[in-house]
Amino acid sequence: MNPAADTAGAQPADALIAAARARLADAGIDTPGTDARLLLAHVLGITHKELSLKLLRGFEVHADQVTDFEDCLARRAAREPLQHITGSTGFRHLALRLGPGVFIPRPESELLIDPAIAHAAALRSGDEHTGNGRAHVIRILDMCTGTGALALAAATEIPGSEVHAVELSAEACRWAERNIAATAEAVAAAGSTVTLHSGDVTDVVPGLGPFDIVVTNPPYVPETNQPDIPEVTGYDPAIALYGGGADGMETPAQIIALAAEALRSGGLLVIEHDETQATAIQQACAAAGLSGAATHTDYTGRDRFTTAERLEGP
Repeated sequence: MNPAADTAGAQPADALIAAARARLADAGIDTPGTDARLLLAHVLGITHKELSLKLLRGFEVHADQVTDFEDCLARRAAREPLQHITGSTGFRHLALRLGPGVFIPRPESELLIDPAIAHAAALRSGDEHTGNGRAHVIRILDMCTGTGALALAAATEIPGSEVHAVELSAEACRWAERNIAATAEAVAAAGSTVTLHSGDVTDVVPGLGPFDIVVTNPPYVPETNQPDIPEVTGYDPAIALYGGGADGMETPAQIIALAAEALRSGGLLVIEHDETQATAIQQACAAAGLSGAATHTDYTGRDRFTTAERLEGP
């Protein structure tokens, strides 16, 4: 092989990233430098951390990889979501597969798992105090699962849990199935199970309970607050975005009522919502018979999810 031919058209990685950053910034991307590095890591088949280490030493990107990188940049500059280009996204400790037809999990949704973990620990602590001798299986329901992000995070971080995930969209179900299959080993290692149910929550959920925990990120965007973000309006399915009605509360209220019926006594609901809906969510919880509704903020200080408990139930 001619070494010169092998390096023909190769370009320094740092120069590629600098040019890519400028191009993405001009296209209106909020995080142009991060996106440029993540796309290059994707093309090279390495992690973001591995790329950072290679950049410290300096290296050249081969011509064929430069071409692939330019193709990815063109897609991102056209405002195709980064996650659709790479085919994956991180969620807590998970790497989830995704693409067209399914909602892209957001970083703030990761926060919903923390109160679920704490509640499961409290339930098992109660078992120990009563001399049960063995922690009971924690039954968890994830309504509107999408990629399966919340369900799989719960199954892998709450050992010995039995998780049921419900999704209406056939396209989203296909992505959830892939993620459940890809995460099967980690779920099994935690001693947990995940079962996916395809269908409307109003049809599926009544036959599944009772549950210790319901965690859900339902459609909740108000009709009056439609996002002006190309990556959202052009790629996230409308069925996963809009909650119905001017205030977006039709679906969340329905989900809360279903959760209240599905939870056993002492069960916990964790529900994500729009920052404008905290009061309405708390009122819906009270109307459904749930107690102690409390709203929690996300990484930016916005009201993002609410927890509530069922003090009496099956």
